[in-house]
Amino acid sequence: MAQRLGRTSAVLDIQTGGGEVLDFALGRAPKMPPLTVATEGWPPNVAKATALLRPRGVAVVAAPEDAPLPFADGAFDLVVSRHPVRPHWDEIARVLQPGGTYFAQHVGPGSAFELVEHFLGPQPDEVRGGRHPERERADAEAAGLDVVELRAERLRMEFHDIGAVVHFLRKVVWMVPGFTVEAYEPQLRALHRHIEDEGPFVAHSTRHLFDIRKPGSQT
Repeated sequence: MAQRLGRTSAVLDIQTGGGEVLDFALGRAPKMPPLTVATEGWPPNVAKATALLRPRGVAVVAAPEDAPLPFADGAFDLVVSRHPVRPHWDEIARVLQPGGTYFAQHVGPGSAFELVEHFLGPQPDEVRGGRHPERERADAEAAGLDVVELRAERLRMEFHDIGAVVHFLRKVVWMVPGFTVEAYEPQLRALHRHIEDEGPFVAHSTRHLFDIRKPGSQT
């Protein structure tokens, strides 16, 4: 991503979160893009990203995740994102210049579901299969984009104590909605016994990397 930022003239980071990933990449880019813009929908993150990215000359725009992107057609030659809740392919295609690129890491299907299902029980197939990379590929192509590369990974996660589980679920709040220690004490105690008796609790994080191009030539 840092190398791509150094070759672009106008970049958009969709749903930047607190801006940490964009800040990291800009700090390692060969040169700063002339124009860099980021969107974010959660008000606490808007403030955090603004404070972090403003010194780099990045404009942070408050924009709901499900709303159309507040930019003109063909405004950017590079659009990036990390862990979008749901990629809005038509909007991504619209704001990209012909020949422009979408480069992003998405969460894959069933990510950390060993942990999720320990607390919530078995999830329906449509939930487990959500965010499937091949389904997202098809949606991107339906929006008129060309998938140059799609790379999927399944990565091992280990929880060595119950404190790490509590910290994770309090930070990644969408994994077990409404999680509190009091509400899920029986599951926590069972997981604590598992870790003590059998060793680390293992789950798997799934991610996929998209390198996508809008057909045409950049002006």
